[in-house]
Amino acid sequence: MEEELRVGCYICHCGLNIAGVIDVEKVAEATGKLPDVVIARHYVYMCSEPGQELIKKDIKDYNLNRVVVASCSPQMHESTFRSVVEEAGLNRYLFEMANLREQCSWAHANNPVKATEKAKDILRMAVAKARLLQPLEKREVQVKPATLIVGGGITGIRAALEMANRGFSTYLVERSPYLGGRVAQLNRVILTNERASEILKPMLNALTGHPNIEVFTNTEVEEVGGYIGNFEIKLKITPRFVNQNCNLCGKCLEVCRVEVPDEFNFGLNTRKAIYIPYNDAVPRILTIDEDSCTRCGECVKVCKQGAISLDSKPQSKNISVGTIILATGYDPYLPQGEYGFGEYEDVITQFQLERMLSNNGPTNGRLVKPSNGQVPKNIVFILCVGSRNPHRQYCSRVCCSVALKNAMLIKKDYPETQVSILYRDIRSFGEGQEELYGEARLAGINFFRYTPDNPPKVSRPDDSRIQVVVYDPTLGMTIKIPTDLLILAEAMTPRKDSAELGSKIGVTRTPDGFFREAHPKLKPLDTNSEGIYLAGAAQFPKDITECIVQACGAAARASIPMSKGKVDVEPIVASVNEDLCIECGTCQGICPYGAIKKGEKGKAQVTEILCKGCGACAASCPARAITIFHFTDEQILAQSLAALGRGEL
Repeated sequence: MEEELRVGCYICHCGLNIAGVIDVEKVAEATGKLPDVVIARHYVYMCSEPGQELIKKDIKDYNLNRVVVASCSPQMHESTFRSVVEEAGLNRYLFEMANLREQCSWAHANNPVKATEKAKDILRMAVAKARLLQPLEKREVQVKPATLIVGGGITGIRAALEMANRGFSTYLVERSPYLGGRVAQLNRVILTNERASEILKPMLNALTGHPNIEVFTNTEVEEVGGYIGNFEIKLKITPRFVNQNCNLCGKCLEVCRVEVPDEFNFGLNTRKAIYIPYNDAVPRILTIDEDSCTRCGECVKVCKQGAISLDSKPQSKNISVGTIILATGYDPYLPQGEYGFGEYEDVITQFQLERMLSNNGPTNGRLVKPSNGQVPKNIVFILCVGSRNPHRQYCSRVCCSVALKNAMLIKKDYPETQVSILYRDIRSFGEGQEELYGEARLAGINFFRYTPDNPPKVSRPDDSRIQVVVYDPTLGMTIKIPTDLLILAEAMTPRKDSAELGSKIGVTRTPDGFFREAHPKLKPLDTNSEGIYLAGAAQFPKDITECIVQACGAAARASIPMSKGKVDVEPIVASVNEDLCIECGTCQGICPYGAIKKGEKGKAQVTEILCKGCGACAASCPARAITIFHFTDEQILAQSLAALGRGEL
């Protein structure tokens, strides 16, 4: 005997977001007349506690077995309402959500009458699908108590310590030869003015001695397979050609004949083919740059420790983990050809300034002109270089505060030096940072505003000094500033390898190129791939405090499935009818998650744990052999007919 369909429909006002445009009373009245609808209500906030309780009460009082909520985007509150119907005793997948906010009221705010009619159509379509919904059941998957953290900067280090201190096996992978990331290249941090090394050093000491952490430097993620709870990772380990016997005696440095620009110091000096970026780098042994080494063998001859082996080969290592945390950081923007960078030697980036001011930097902390080594008497900062433009519309968020910090440090150590900051807007957000701006003004630092359509112009009218010309709209005049050192506050950009890594791991990116979170409000640390989490500037520009906070948060999120030892698997997945499958392989090629493979008989088979129910396979299957649960052909057809007002065929 077929069950009697009893559908309850609930239209949310969303304050005035929906009700300010759509006549929700008329929509509820029309919806109540649809087939099998036994109750239709409207309420100011359906997602509120009273709204949720209203739905639960109606499910029991009216014996509802299907529920439709028309409100905001399913991405925002679908999981909320699924939990509501489940708590009332219904299968959570006997629920359908219609979007009246983004797809109706916001889209047609200037036409309330037609928006109301469209809302009725949307509800009619949702009810048509809801009548065909079937209960689905989640499955459980066991989770291995180990995690992979990609990125050995301060974010990855903090996340690794958090995971390891919870008792989980932790693998920390860094593609460069040394840990510390961008923070290792900084001088002092904003607000506290602590040396960056003072923040890193205790964390690195705790990391290197931790029994639950295995560190891989000079290592890349080559392949990623599996799914949440059971990821299979293949690592490619590039040899450093120097082993743990190295005692940093320096004999090899003396005989090495190769010199190349030092990328750790952003080209302010040169280094040998065998090198260590600074004395306290971790691991505290030398490494050989394979690309620049000539294999002359002189370093091997002088090394009495037998620490150098030039015939080392790359290695592979396979590991199995339950979760993954991406903490790959960012790359500083290279303003080649902008404001004289690359043309004039005394035009540098803010990161180059950080290295210059660092006591382990190329000048041992002395502020000098790269062209002649003299102390500059007049310094100019230009902010928003590479940010907030058509190519990179976002604000890099930390540049203003870092520039203020550096300007203050310079003014303190070199009080006779004139410092000017050219800005579009000062965005020194965060606790204590607006005060830093006020202190900078009181310290005698000059501030000149410019507009994006009239940026500063940099020239060198003679052979001695750079000249910066800027029109300040606040002053209503053009200012000419002769400068000895021009500093460009460069943008934070996605890592150059983020696209490749995202493709391997199965994580999407934003139009800006950063890794995308699953939901900016509800799941800011999760990705679209279950079991993979984000932390730090891999997601978007952040300061050190935010990176550390997010590292702790991502570690907490990753710990949840591993602490439980199991995880529920979403049942909205693809299913293949092998009798209809023609073995063409179209679905396998189009699946973005690698969830479909050919089985032993050549038929398509779905690994349900990998499937995200996106529907690409079902839409492309020429034999119509694939069904997506909760989005079947019959359900989509019913919605289509309802949209046309034709009802059932």
